[in-house]
Amino acid sequence: MNNDEEMRPDYPAELIKSGVRGKYASRYREGTNVVLIEPELNRLFPNAEAVNRALRAYAKEHKMLT
Repeated sequence: MNNDEEMRPDYPAELIKSGVRGKYASRYREGTNVVLIEPELNRLFPNAEAVNRALRAYAKEHKMLT
Protein backbone atom coordinates (compact mmCIF):
# COMPACT_ATOMS: atom_id res chain seq x y z
CA MET A 1 0.00 0.00 0.00
CA ASN A 2 1.10 3.52 -0.58
CA ASN A 3 0.75 6.21 2.09
CA ASP A 4 -2.69 7.31 0.83
CA GLU A 5 -4.12 3.82 1.34
CA GLU A 6 -2.70 3.11 4.79
CA MET A 7 -5.10 2.86 7.70
CA ARG A 8 -4.75 5.31 10.52
CA PRO A 9 -3.63 3.65 13.74
CA ASP A 10 -6.64 5.03 15.67
CA TYR A 11 -9.19 2.89 13.77
CA PRO A 12 -10.23 -0.09 15.91
CA ALA A 13 -9.51 -3.41 14.22
CA GLU A 14 -12.98 -4.81 14.96
CA LEU A 15 -14.56 -1.93 13.03
CA ILE A 16 -12.44 -2.63 9.99
CA LYS A 17 -13.10 -6.37 10.04
CA SER A 18 -16.88 -5.98 10.44
CA GLY A 19 -17.46 -3.90 7.31
CA VAL A 20 -17.98 -4.98 3.72
CA ARG A 21 -16.15 -2.85 1.18
CA GLY A 22 -18.48 -1.44 -1.48
CA LYS A 23 -21.62 -2.89 0.10
CA TYR A 24 -23.82 0.00 -1.05
CA ALA A 25 -21.83 1.12 -4.10
CA SER A 26 -24.36 -0.12 -6.66
CA ARG A 27 -27.25 1.57 -4.84
CA TYR A 28 -25.28 4.80 -4.72
CA ARG A 29 -24.61 4.68 -8.46
CA GLU A 30 -28.34 4.22 -9.15
CA GLY A 31 -29.08 7.57 -7.55
CA THR A 32 -31.76 8.49 -5.10
CA ASN A 33 -35.31 9.72 -5.06
CA VAL A 34 -35.14 11.34 -1.64
CA VAL A 35 -36.80 14.74 -1.57
CA LEU A 36 -36.78 17.11 1.39
CA ILE A 37 -40.01 18.94 2.14
CA GLU A 38 -40.40 22.15 4.09
CA PRO A 39 -41.11 21.72 7.81
CA GLU A 40 -44.62 23.22 7.60
CA LEU A 41 -45.58 20.60 5.00
CA ASN A 42 -44.57 17.79 7.32
CA ARG A 43 -47.91 18.16 9.13
CA LEU A 44 -49.77 17.60 5.87
CA PHE A 45 -47.47 14.87 4.58
CA PRO A 46 -46.12 12.98 7.60
CA ASN A 47 -44.99 9.90 5.65
CA ALA A 48 -44.30 8.50 2.18
CA GLU A 49 -47.85 7.16 1.82
CA ALA A 50 -49.34 10.65 2.28
CA VAL A 51 -46.90 12.18 -0.20
CA ASN A 52 -47.54 9.48 -2.81
CA ARG A 53 -51.32 9.78 -2.42
CA ALA A 54 -51.15 13.56 -2.96
CA LEU A 55 -48.82 13.26 -5.95
CA ARG A 56 -51.04 10.63 -7.58
CA ALA A 57 -54.12 12.85 -7.13
CA TYR A 58 -52.24 15.81 -8.60
CA ALA A 59 -50.99 13.77 -11.55
CA LYS A 60 -54.47 12.39 -12.31
CA GLU A 61 -56.05 15.85 -12.07
CA HIS A 62 -53.50 17.21 -14.53
CA LYS A 63 -53.84 14.18 -16.78
CA MET A 64 -50.24 13.16 -16.20
CA LEU A 65 -51.26 9.74 -14.93
CA THR A 66 -53.84 7.38 -16.39
